[in-house]
Amino acid sequence: MDFLAGCIGGAAGVLVGHPFDTVKVRLQVQSAAKPLYRGTFHCFQSIVRQESMLGLYKGIGSPMMGLAFINAIVFGVQGNTMRFLGHDTPMNQFMAGSAAGAIQSVICCPMELAKTRMQMQGTGEKKKSARKLYKNSLDCLVRIYKREGLLGINRGMVTTLLRETPCFGVYFLTYDLLTRRMGCEPDDPYIIPKLLFAGGTSGVTCWLSTYPVDVIKTRLQADGVGGVYRYSSIMDCVRKSVANEGWMVFTRGLTSTLLRAFPVNAATFATVTLVLMYARGETSGAGDCESAPVETQTQHSSSLQTLPDTVQTSPE
Repeated sequence: MDFLAGCIGGAAGVLVGHPFDTVKVRLQVQSAAKPLYRGTFHCFQSIVRQESMLGLYKGIGSPMMGLAFINAIVFGVQGNTMRFLGHDTPMNQFMAGSAAGAIQSVICCPMELAKTRMQMQGTGEKKKSARKLYKNSLDCLVRIYKREGLLGINRGMVTTLLRETPCFGVYFLTYDLLTRRMGCEPDDPYIIPKLLFAGGTSGVTCWLSTYPVDVIKTRLQADGVGGVYRYSSIMDCVRKSVANEGWMVFTRGLTSTLLRAFPVNAATFATVTLVLMYARGETSGAGDCESAPVETQTQHSSSLQTLPDTVQTSPE
């Protein structure tokens, strides 16, 4: 039930946060010489005006498809790592989260590649183009594989590892510290708001810790759209980005990312809590710690923690 609740909660998070992710990607990869968007809110308005509301949900199929796999990997690896380490301490939470982040990158990287390519497709087009390259996220991955092989569908794997490993570590550590600080008592009538606050804050914190790496990852994965390749390596991408746009390039899309991080994690935690409450028949009293996916104060991390917005992506 924890796995099922995590999947449903993650799906809720994707639905809430995907429009913000689309804006983030568009801002990260737009040309500095001829920018299409002046900022986060202008990007939102432009996408809706030119591509309709559905334009904000381009590429959503990819994170939805990878959701079950990512949840299974994260929950399984984090829980087993904590059991192996033996003690529920903040440092062990960081290590277990980092391990989960590193291993789930195998699924996350191709998923985000397809998402990014789909989000970039038809940029600025009001009507559907007959020359659309990809039909959906799966078709995108198949075409990339046929054209570029395994290396193609794993484009950005190194930067994904560099982002996900510390990102998940910071997420689990922050969540553990906040829930310990705020407490989780069975008769606490505010337990759900506390969990939502802890999850949302943890999502924001983990994104802040690795956001520059995410900018480079997005640019590498978007590189080659239209047949033009600009970057030969990670360092080449860093050098050219800084040379053309300055160090502020690493904050591109940060506003939309942070606006997305909190509600995504809040939606995920609320959904997970409600699903488990009804599944266990504990519909009376939302303040019961057992109603949430928490078994004891020392075990809350292995069952309650959810993805930091990487579904996306990254903390999603």
